[in-house]
Amino acid sequence: MIDIRRFETLGKADHGWLKANFHFSFADYFRQDRLHWGKLRVWNDDIIAPRSGFPPHPHADMEIITYVRKGAITHKDSLGNVGRTEAGDVQVMTAGTGITHAEYNLEDEELHSFQLWILSDRKGHAPSWGAKPFPKDERAGRFTVLASGREGDDDALPIHADARVLGATVKAGEQITYDLGGRKGYLVAATGSVEIEGEVVNARDGAALADIDVLTIRALEDCELVLVDSA
Repeated sequence: MIDIRRFETLGKADHGWLKANFHFSFADYFRQDRLHWGKLRVWNDDIIAPRSGFPPHPHADMEIITYVRKGAITHKDSLGNVGRTEAGDVQVMTAGTGITHAEYNLEDEELHSFQLWILSDRKGHAPSWGAKPFPKDERAGRFTVLASGREGDDDALPIHADARVLGATVKAGEQITYDLGGRKGYLVAATGSVEIEGEVVNARDGAALADIDVLTIRALEDCELVLVDSA
């Protein structure tokens, strides 16, 4: 099963400094049929103006993954962590028993990012934060695991959930596969367009995937892909 969620159908919010697009119900945007997909609860496609951002605010019991598409994000939290994550790289925060953080675009250009929230496997984890570079040339033509709660994914940023976040870059005309094994998948092309079982997925569309064993993706243009695989 493939459910294509066209970019123009996503929830929208424009706060001036923030232009947000919601793949799932979030804030004032609500759709009963878009509450979550497996363990994936939030996928926000955000554009944040230069020298602006989110002031300190709390979270709990959620795995929050930020994939930077353009620019850089600066993170500060109540644990004393401070970090700057650049385009192509990833940061992960386990909210756990509770954490307060701020996210700013301190650059002179817009910040484009995907922020994903994945439901934690249980309550009570110790809060934490981490970030890691993932050079695009190292995931050319294949999926690289960026964040994971599954055994064996030692090179990925750890999360407390039966889920993976993966990234790939694919040249036009090339094809890649991923063993989804019948689990839930959610795919977004950050750039470019792809074809999945005859369906075209354009840049920033969402593709909700289910009941697929081996996912086959053909790039129609040079593209940058982000995929969540979850129970």
